[in-house]
Amino acid sequence: MVEVDFDLCEANGVCVGLAPDVFELDDDDQLIVTDAADLPENKAAIDDAIAGCPRAALRWRP
Repeated sequence: MVEVDFDLCEANGVCVGLAPDVFELDDDDQLIVTDAADLPENKAAIDDAIAGCPRAALRWRP
């Protein structure tokens, strides 16, 4: 499962652009991780989002 450090997250939407099935921004610009994060077919997109996050707010939960 992917983990968000909300103290670092600026909700700039880079992850949404890289993995739109996994990440969403709500009406208050809060990041939401969808249930699709658990699907194996989304692993590569999540890896891209983790690597592309400008605030390093995303990581795989051990």
